[in-house]
Amino acid sequence: MEAPLPGLSLLLLLLAVGWGSGMDAAWAPSPGGCELVQRIMDCTGRWLSSIPGNLRGDTEELFLDDNTIRVLGNASLLLYPQLWHLSLARNRLELIEAGAFLSSQGLEVLSLTDNLLFTNYSLTAAALSALPALRTLDLAGNQLREDMVSVLVSNLSSLESLSVARNVIMRLDSSIFTNLTQLLELNLEKNYIFEIDNAFEGLQRLQTLNIAYNYLPCLVGFGLTQLRVLNASNNIIEWFLTLESDDLFELEVLDLSHNRLLFFPVLPRQSKLRSLLLQDNRMSFYQRLPNGTSLANVTVQFLIIDGNSTNITTVRLWEELCHSNLSSLRLLDMSQNQVWGLPDDFLAQMPSLTHLKLNQNCLEAFHLSEEEPLANLTELDLSQNQLVELGVKVGVGDILPNLQLFNLSTNRLQALPPGIFTHTRKITTLDLSRNRVHLCPQPGEAESIPCVDIRGVGTLSHLSLAGCGLQGMGGRPFQGTSLLHLDLSDNRQLLSGDLGWLQDLVLTLQVLSLRNTSLSSTALDFSALSSLERLDLSGNSLAALPGSLGALRLRSLDLRDNCLPALPPDVARAPLGSSLRELYLSGNPYNCCTLGWWDALRQAEGLRVPDGREVTCRHGSRALRPGALPQPVLQSCRWQTADMALLYLVLALPTCLTLLVAFVVVFLMLKEKLLKMVKTRCGVSGSY
Repeated sequence: MEAPLPGLSLLLLLLAVGWGSGMDAAWAPSPGGCELVQRIMDCTGRWLSSIPGNLRGDTEELFLDDNTIRVLGNASLLLYPQLWHLSLARNRLELIEAGAFLSSQGLEVLSLTDNLLFTNYSLTAAALSALPALRTLDLAGNQLREDMVSVLVSNLSSLESLSVARNVIMRLDSSIFTNLTQLLELNLEKNYIFEIDNAFEGLQRLQTLNIAYNYLPCLVGFGLTQLRVLNASNNIIEWFLTLESDDLFELEVLDLSHNRLLFFPVLPRQSKLRSLLLQDNRMSFYQRLPNGTSLANVTVQFLIIDGNSTNITTVRLWEELCHSNLSSLRLLDMSQNQVWGLPDDFLAQMPSLTHLKLNQNCLEAFHLSEEEPLANLTELDLSQNQLVELGVKVGVGDILPNLQLFNLSTNRLQALPPGIFTHTRKITTLDLSRNRVHLCPQPGEAESIPCVDIRGVGTLSHLSLAGCGLQGMGGRPFQGTSLLHLDLSDNRQLLSGDLGWLQDLVLTLQVLSLRNTSLSSTALDFSALSSLERLDLSGNSLAALPGSLGALRLRSLDLRDNCLPALPPDVARAPLGSSLRELYLSGNPYNCCTLGWWDALRQAEGLRVPDGREVTCRHGSRALRPGALPQPVLQSCRWQTADMALLYLVLALPTCLTLLVAFVVVFLMLKEKLLKMVKTRCGVSGSY
């Protein structure tokens, strides 16, 4: 019994050495079901009602989220003096006792999100005041009012980041953040703030301010020159006015989207603004009304009341733009507004602009000229307007020389200016979907008929012509292009002939969409499109798979919403099946009794049917899942698919046997009578 002990002791010693050397670098279980990675202890979701007292003493980060802790007592953290990051999010925390952090003087990050700190906020404030090194504090979701917040942060002068999002703050005054002189980031989103009264004046180092999802009606007298990012989206702001000052504002990002802005914001005269987000407002320009009426001499007056003083400011809003330095602006998003037209020289103030979004407005015309060259613009979105005219004033200079993405979808365009793409030498994506345009040249028509000429645009790789009413394509409309993606969906009279007009794309085209084009013929020849990888034939009337697809090496094929009763039995073994990685099949009236192809597809290696749960087959008037057919249906299918000749033979055999037996019985019963009758009639003696 004693012989194995030396070996066992040696094994335990080796395990102990290995455990000690690898503890800081590997995961290991810990008491209480917590997990340890290096010096980070994760006790998330362990149903703990208090902080465990048997964790490693050198723990530096402790995560206790999603537990049931109600009170953080004075002795809770005594065993963890090296702690610098503590998270108690989503507990039931009501109280932090005054001495809870006395042994955690090095704590820098504290998350108390989604608790109940409003119940004992004054006692909790005393505990927080004992944290001289605290840099980040998250108090979001604690049902705190503004007076509670003021008490909680009053002695936290070391704070650099504070979040009080998702509370019940309604009004901010100058006293609430008085002592937060080091604050860099402040998050106030999703409260009920309707008024701000000099609340940020003392925050001289503040760089990021988030006041989104509140109830602010306006921002007037904005003067935070040191601020870099301001998110005021999703309020009810109608006016944004900056102080009239020549001071340099550090503002780089201004988000005023999803508000009720009536006019373009009055921005700082000197700023570093790079992104201006004005999406989803009620904004328009009134220098010229849609009917052509000029309002150049009309002014707007603002009455600004500040304490006992009253100021009246007179503004000509469309001219005020000239006083704002927008030379560094890169992104301008004015989508989803009520813009009828842009003021003269509006875009000329933005020479650095790379992304311009004017979609979902009321534009009827848009003009480009050398006076507003937008030389750095890479994306221009004019979709979902009422454009009937796209004007280009061509001279000796280039217009949109760096444009890459041009979205003109859902307008009323019938043509584009001739030669427009000779100046956009880098364009890769063009969306003309849902316009009544035609491609040049049209078969049997003169070149003078309005059309879109993309011939020779060698950089173009993505083109959408969905829902353009294209009919009977012919000629060589894609000559000189190298398209990779082509969307021709929702053109019901497109495929009246062959696909010869795609001859210039046979070596480059990789993605082709012919969705909802009334395709019913299986004779259409796709075999020449040797580079095709993705093909969308959904929403058509195909009753069989086109045979020419077998020669392609497709990776994705969409056959949804056709009239297919079945697929070829060898679809999984053909060259097409071996290359396919994605196949869409739902919305077809498959025959439940011919599902051999379905079983083959399910067994095919590497092939995925993303809509497999939606695939059904028909048996009579019933729609069934192919993988779970009832036994009566299976039996019915066996009868329907059996060899009919053999079936008829089996059915006829009993009848034949019955008739034979009946004939024999009758013969035996009438044998003697028949012999006598034959003998009587044939029994005459003959002469020898």
